[in-house]
Amino acid sequence: MLEPQQITINGRLIGEGTAPYIIAEMSANHNGRIENAYKIIDMAKRAGADAVKIQTYRADTITMDMNTAEFRIEGGLWHGQSLYELYDKAHLPWEWHKPLFEYARAQGITMFSSPFDTTAVDLLEDLNAPAYKIASFEAVDLPLIRYVAQTQKPMIISTGMANAEEIAEAIEAAREGGCTQLAILHCVSGYPAPAEEYNLRTLVDMKTHFNLPIGLSDHTLDNTTAITSVALGACIIEKHVTLDRSGGGPDDSFSLEEPDLNALCVGAKTAWQALGSVDYGRKSSEEGNVKFRRSLYFVKDIAAGEVVTSEHIKSIRPGYGVAPKYQNKLVGQMAPFDIQRGTAVKSDWFTLGE
Repeated sequence: MLEPQQITINGRLIGEGTAPYIIAEMSANHNGRIENAYKIIDMAKRAGADAVKIQTYRADTITMDMNTAEFRIEGGLWHGQSLYELYDKAHLPWEWHKPLFEYARAQGITMFSSPFDTTAVDLLEDLNAPAYKIASFEAVDLPLIRYVAQTQKPMIISTGMANAEEIAEAIEAAREGGCTQLAILHCVSGYPAPAEEYNLRTLVDMKTHFNLPIGLSDHTLDNTTAITSVALGACIIEKHVTLDRSGGGPDDSFSLEEPDLNALCVGAKTAWQALGSVDYGRKSSEEGNVKFRRSLYFVKDIAAGEVVTSEHIKSIRPGYGVAPKYQNKLVGQMAPFDIQRGTAVKSDWFTLGE
């Protein structure tokens, strides 16, 4: 039985004690061409991502073909479009799913998806998807969460716009449906989202409150927020990726190109490695620098039996003598033998105590 703060996707352990799991979100950045989708898979693999995520819906499974005010987008990146128009242009055709899953497997990178209705789940089950992601806007769709949970696959729920009660309800629905491997992502559902709205300290509370692996779905324009989240316990990072930020697609402008995705993969792992464990001991990289510490040296010749004064000893570099904290204890003691100027003070020559 896995610990509650660990899950496994395609044999990759995710959670406490493991490097961050980096998900490259393709979203609509294929821009209607399957060739772009293949290239994004290649890019994610080269950059070091652990997984590529797609989205499985059609316009008619996510909204209605209406052009009334309620169905039109006002402001932001997609201003003026109806929901149907946006999703019809942005969706990844269902006939692409099989070849893309097969291609990702051949390239040695995990692929899974966000389903937006039960028919999408059925399609993904036919393709043996290894995990599922519930998008932020669907976190309140408890019947969908229960349906996904019945697959017995790992599930990641993004929590953008959800309050603590709604997050708890989503978790309960997943568990009721039979999900035993569950993770949640802190998210701000702005496109792009300003870093100051992320309130990353929420991650610490989520980890304690919900006792699940936690992560970040990051919609900021650079990697600072995502890498910082690792220090606060994030073990999953999801970021939109694109071949070209100026490509003109619905999500291109706030997505990472390959160099930035590579920097995220490297930076997140480095941040995780830097956390390490509580250790006050001297590190291997410090051993050669002992000589640059201060210690006590004789700076004046002294004869055997002569009383040591403050003029005889001084705290200087290098660090091969006793620690400077013993200076007052040395003053007043007798030299055990002749000692030349430039000699490090040794602990077994004098009574130092503690």
